[in-house]
Amino acid sequence: MTVSHYVASDFEGFEKQFRTNFINSLSGFKSVNLVGTVSKEGITNVAIFSQVFHIGANPALMGVLVRPDTVRRHSLENIETTGYFTLNHIRPSFYKQAHQTSARYQISEFEACGLTPEFGSLHPAPYVAEAHIKIGLALAETHHLAINGTILVIGKVIETFVPMDYIMPDGYIDIEKAESITCSSLDSYHTTQRLSRLSYAKPDKALEEIK
Repeated sequence: MTVSHYVASDFEGFEKQFRTNFINSLSGFKSVNLVGTVSKEGITNVAIFSQVFHIGANPALMGVLVRPDTVRRHSLENIETTGYFTLNHIRPSFYKQAHQTSARYQISEFEACGLTPEFGSLHPAPYVAEAHIKIGLALAETHHLAINGTILVIGKVIETFVPMDYIMPDGYIDIEKAESITCSSLDSYHTTQRLSRLSYAKPDKALEEIK
């Protein structure tokens, strides 16, 4: 197998699209979600994000990385205005509609992309009815990263909707059973196959598979 070797100075010489795809693929598989928001005028918005990650369990916090606000970022505007947003796991049955939400529409992406808004009682942000796993969050903090202009949005989890069949006795959520997909780069979507769950690692104890 021939292996390439690039150093940081090489990246500057890459063709723009090649560099974008290469660096975006480099980190491996990523969580991919639809972020639901609503404007102060009541216009719903839903957009696909692949930079969503766990920050802490107590309190329950999640982060979303938003691209630089060199153009209008409706999701970010809505989050900062209303203080709420939702995360919705994407399934194979609607991943193409989810991808299409990245287009710049002048109307609600729910309407444009054939997705169904759904509302809870705790906050105004819409959920995606087609999703099996849905998370409601209240804005906790935003941080503008000076190094590249991206914005880290941190949300506190205020409610979740997860079918009981996907929750194991120890609290583990079987996202594979829930059909949650993952992504790589900017446009490649994947289903998953679990190898196994492993026991908590200790230096004096052999690993065991959790059934």
